[in-house]
Amino acid sequence: MKMLPLKAAVGAALLSVALGATAKPLVVCTEASPEGFDMVQYTTAVTADAVAETIFNRLVDFKPGTTDIEPALAESWDISPDGLQYTFHLRKGVKFHSTDYFTPTREMNADDVLWSFQRQLDPKHPWHDKSSVGFPYFESMGFKELLKSVEKIDDHTVVFTLTRREAPFLADVAMAFSSIFPAEYADKLLKEGKTSELNSKPIGTGPFIFTRYAKDAQVRFKANPDYFRGKPPADPLVLAITTDNNVRLQKLKANECQIALYPKPDDIPSIKADANLKVDELAAMTTGYIAMNTTRKYMSDVRVRKAIDIAFDKEAYVNSLYGKGNALVATGPYPPTLLGFNNSLKNPPRDLDKARALLKEAGVPEGTVITLFTRNGGGPTNPNPMLGAQMMQADLAKVGLKLDIRVMEWGEMLKRAKNGEHDMVSAGWAGDNGDPDNFLTPNLSCDAAKNGENYARWCNKTFQDLIDEARSDAEPAKRAELYEKAMLVFEQDQPWIPMAYPKMFTAMRKNVEGYHISPLTTNNFATTQVK
Repeated sequence: MKMLPLKAAVGAALLSVALGATAKPLVVCTEASPEGFDMVQYTTAVTADAVAETIFNRLVDFKPGTTDIEPALAESWDISPDGLQYTFHLRKGVKFHSTDYFTPTREMNADDVLWSFQRQLDPKHPWHDKSSVGFPYFESMGFKELLKSVEKIDDHTVVFTLTRREAPFLADVAMAFSSIFPAEYADKLLKEGKTSELNSKPIGTGPFIFTRYAKDAQVRFKANPDYFRGKPPADPLVLAITTDNNVRLQKLKANECQIALYPKPDDIPSIKADANLKVDELAAMTTGYIAMNTTRKYMSDVRVRKAIDIAFDKEAYVNSLYGKGNALVATGPYPPTLLGFNNSLKNPPRDLDKARALLKEAGVPEGTVITLFTRNGGGPTNPNPMLGAQMMQADLAKVGLKLDIRVMEWGEMLKRAKNGEHDMVSAGWAGDNGDPDNFLTPNLSCDAAKNGENYARWCNKTFQDLIDEARSDAEPAKRAELYEKAMLVFEQDQPWIPMAYPKMFTAMRKNVEGYHISPLTTNNFATTQVK
């Protein structure tokens, strides 16, 4: 670290004192409970916000508000000419959190990077079998096949060797599942037989230190005074779990929280009209969809899936749930802002007669019951789950299908969908890294079908070959061509009903500063403060 000139050093010290004296709590009303605190076991945005964006860091980060890569725990990196080796040079002086349950004896180094990746990669690693759900993102992204080795050169140098070129690799290691854990803490838990505490008592290097979690109520953090980017100005940070978006807005207006995530789109005009409030909005990389379980009776027949698609009035759904102009009716698995979006994809016209004919042809009896899993609280890809489900129920009744709506808590819904208990599930996906592969591989690949993250349980070899080739090609034009072809396969086989490409909204008090709405839909509060 460079020495500061005397004036600058004094100024920095005074600023630090001023921030310490004026630091205010930041309460964020969020939409659901995190599934746990061992980030590699989970894939949901709400868990990433409560864990990856607060407690942990990765080798590289996305610049706030963008999909551009910037240094994080690695201050620089080199890529071999053949694109198969990535050498990361680690930042020195990065400290892990000190808490009442763990005090580190050393700074972050290459051993922590190795532990974090080898745990997921190596079946012989002592922690590999300690995850009750495996490593869903690592597995569904194909990292087991991608990583040939992860090696320590010295305490501050790590080399990743790949089995193939991987165009989005740097963006992949900026994602939550690549968070860096403290190997020293893990060794302590293993020796004490307390490995489950990695999921309840987390330790990281991130901007906030975990202090308490009350399920379905709140997660509390204090600002990390040793954070390598500087202590966050908000202290403490409280995530107030508020599943109902109407209640979130009421709490925001009452100043019980200073930020309310995912307000209903039809509330945006009234929020903007309130002198105490403001709204950030963005055309985010999100898709709302209904996955149809292709392994279930009747749903395994593409004619049934096509019939459901053309019986449902998607335009009415989008206008009712999002409001005019707040979302586009979806045509494919990812939004048009991403590489390789196929503009030839069109929603077929709604046709109840054709839907009835397809169902009859597929041998589906009149009155057949189909289950739809949906969540109990609204989020960005589904602001009003019950209304949307009821609209679908009414539309399918017109073609002789009975929709059994099963409403459940977010984490429970995902658990049961991963187990394949559904006929259909109302889901959504927010892009994690700005690359189309991040929509396709985790949600529609054959690996993801095996571990349940692909809720359609759809495995199509032609589609898989196309996305594999696109992932390994560094040339954007070639990748775009391959993705366009893959989209046609998706359209023909109809594993999903693509529903909406929604805008993202975050509501906050006027005196909140330093918040960056992200196209990746993550929420990081390291620079946010209440003035």
